[in-house]
Amino acid sequence: MLLLALTTGCATRPTVPAVGIDRDGPLPNPPPDLAKVPDAAPRVEPIRSGGPNKPYEVLGERYEPITGDAPYTDRGLASWYGKKFHGRPTASGEVYNMYAMTAAHATLPIPSYARVRNPANGREVIVRINDRGPFHKGRIIDLSYTAALKLDVLRGVAPVEVQRITYAEIRAGLWAKPSGEPAPVFTPEAPPGAPQRETTAVVASGANYWLQFGAFARLDGAEAMRQRVAEADLGLLPLLTIVREAGLHRLRAGPFPSADEARQQADKLRTEHGLEASLVEKR
Repeated sequence: MLLLALTTGCATRPTVPAVGIDRDGPLPNPPPDLAKVPDAAPRVEPIRSGGPNKPYEVLGERYEPITGDAPYTDRGLASWYGKKFHGRPTASGEVYNMYAMTAAHATLPIPSYARVRNPANGREVIVRINDRGPFHKGRIIDLSYTAALKLDVLRGVAPVEVQRITYAEIRAGLWAKPSGEPAPVFTPEAPPGAPQRETTAVVASGANYWLQFGAFARLDGAEAMRQRVAEADLGLLPLLTIVREAGLHRLRAGPFPSADEARQQADKLRTEHGLEASLVEKR
């Protein structure tokens, strides 16, 4: 089913104006078990005052992105974006992966994290904000395909509640336990109240550690490798990103909280699946 959807403000720089409604939808043969993809794991990430966080204007509307650690809650309509933008740069500069747990928002900091709840069924997900949009009146967030699937909003726009996860909540580990209770993350098949796996907050230190699976001249080479890594370990899917550096498309997974954890993951992939990865340290 094609979704009558989304502005081209998603998966583009905020300086590029939207050109109206266009058709979008899923790719054929999506990866299996997307409902089991873990939510984004919030961590403290530095927020630049410029770049995707500077004020911008789309369709005559001026937007002032949040750059501090301010709480944010809102209710409105959620939409999702898929194949039209898959593999294209987001406002953050990262390549959009419709199968990762990400979202676009008009004013939340890039990057930041938010809890999105579907009040119609009680399902909740945590997404990483790495793009700008949507720019339709009444819509407050554009979800990745997988995030929309887990919330059961793939059929079109739907009311949701959005709450930013602040630095203070991340540092205190409170993002997973609002009001002292675990925050449930539901798969489409699981009824509200079903037990779910609890995740652990990851707090960034001075360095971030990534695994790099190769550098490719063509984007489709990096995409093919991403598919291979995801099939080997579905849990890595939300961590996989394609970064364009020095004219090459580099497939990386991360960040990991420590070099040792990254090496352990690399050893597992090498031993069990014959996949080679190199450790990359970024500050």
